[in-house]
Amino acid sequence: MGIAISANDLASPYLAARKEWDERYGSLIKRAQHWRGAAVLALLVALAEAVVILGVATRPKTVPYVVAVDSLGRVVASGAVERSSEVNERMKGSALGRWIQDLRGVTSDGLAQRKAIDRVYAMIGSGTAAQTLVTEFYRANQPFDRANKETVQVEINTILPTTEHTYEVDWTETARDPSGGVVSVGRWKAILTIAVNAPTDENVLQVNPFGVYVMKVNWSKVVLR
Repeated sequence: MGIAISANDLASPYLAARKEWDERYGSLIKRAQHWRGAAVLALLVALAEAVVILGVATRPKTVPYVVAVDSLGRVVASGAVERSSEVNERMKGSALGRWIQDLRGVTSDGLAQRKAIDRVYAMIGSGTAAQTLVTEFYRANQPFDRANKETVQVEINTILPTTEHTYEVDWTETARDPSGGVVSVGRWKAILTIAVNAPTDENVLQVNPFGVYVMKVNWSKVVLR
């Protein structure tokens, strides 16, 4: 005679094992799920912060800084300006006056002369007629060699716009020997064609804050009658 086994008896080992599994490992699985959820959330937060930081880092940080100078190149006003501000005629005239002084002037201070030459080229359009003419001028009139014999002071007389992109500059050059004696005094005039391109690079702002570029220039000595 066989022994009768109920269905509850067959299910008991399974249920007991399932209960033990839930008690031992169920909480671990839930904690792991919670951990994975927290990790994903932290990753999303970190990603959002990275996007914000990247946006701030790539945002233009350069603020145009306007420096106004008089006819002798002395600073008379300065300050930061909004990017929407346009370069007006006075700013253009100031930049062109300083450019002529840097180009035609000669000083015995080698460092100051080098900075003047750098400013001259910083305001010349690359590959333009002005670049060719200025380079030829420096080759024929080496300022460092001239400084051994004479210095030249440039005084701007007038700066007049003739068209939207063309200016006429009138100036006087006074050459002196090493002892300071006046060697010659001459009056000059130039016609400059320019373009304006607002700078965004900090290095450019230091040497060409108004973004005025000379594209073409012709100068000649004024014959006084």
